[in-house]
Amino acid sequence: MVEPTYVAWTLFIAHGLLQVLFVVRAILRPHREPASRLAWVVIIIVAPVVGVAAYILFGDANIGRRRIARVRAALKRLPSLADMDPADEPVELPGRYKPLFRVGRSISGYPPVDGNRARLLPDSEATIAAMIADIDAATDHVHVLFYIWLADGSGLAMVEAVKRAASRGVMCRVMVDDLGSRALIRSPHWAAMAAAGARLARALPIGNPLSRPFKGRIDMRNHRKIVVIDGRVTYCGSQNCADAAFAVKARYAPWVDAVMRFEGPIVRQNQHLFASDWMAHVNEDLSELLARPVEAFSPGFVAQVIGTGMAE
Repeated sequence: MVEPTYVAWTLFIAHGLLQVLFVVRAILRPHREPASRLAWVVIIIVAPVVGVAAYILFGDANIGRRRIARVRAALKRLPSLADMDPADEPVELPGRYKPLFRVGRSISGYPPVDGNRARLLPDSEATIAAMIADIDAATDHVHVLFYIWLADGSGLAMVEAVKRAASRGVMCRVMVDDLGSRALIRSPHWAAMAAAGARLARALPIGNPLSRPFKGRIDMRNHRKIVVIDGRVTYCGSQNCADAAFAVKARYAPWVDAVMRFEGPIVRQNQHLFASDWMAHVNEDLSELLARPVEAFSPGFVAQVIGTGMAE
């Protein structure tokens, strides 16, 4: 019969080794701030069981090896980011802004491009109205990507706009985060867009929540808010596809977001960002769209897309 003391010591030593393993991992994990390393080391040591469990669930910025592989494969199939500047000569930047654009390019590889125009939308309702007007005027394709898309007034108005565009033969590709937009995905409105002819995709599908921690962190979500229409117009900002009242967090309402409508070469960079996410989840090559010329406006301003992600 095994002595209880022996079992206790065995478990104690095993747990100690496990602690050491995760402390070493927290220290050596690449692309992590020193303060974050120290915080995880303290948590693992001070709260051994809870700390190790917390690190397993939230410690590594990991969306899953298969998903990262799919994103990297998509990026390889798309045109090189370094070749996406339509100008023959490099963009001339004022000295004070060069470091900012250099940092931006180091994050996702997009170069600064000149000849852009933009309009800042005044509020949430105006933003949705402008998007719908451009979708109603679309003749070739509509690309929509949101973290949260609610089935409220603004959300359903966008659903109807997508349905109208798809019904008249415009290629509509819609992607939403599987967690942030779960209510819409489970609603009849999601199926209605598909029935109208829109192609739909769920970003970072959760699947079985019990097995999810072994495939990547469940809290690592796709927070992008991108709309690209006919490769000539794009929207970018902080607003999700929802009313300003934002029913899921009504106590913080009304929400004030900043969204801009862009035209010019910057559209292609947002198109590339959408395409990389789409191709990572859907077996469809969008490279041809990136080869189409984009109209440059002169005079215009210099802009650059900064798109962060786990595989970039």
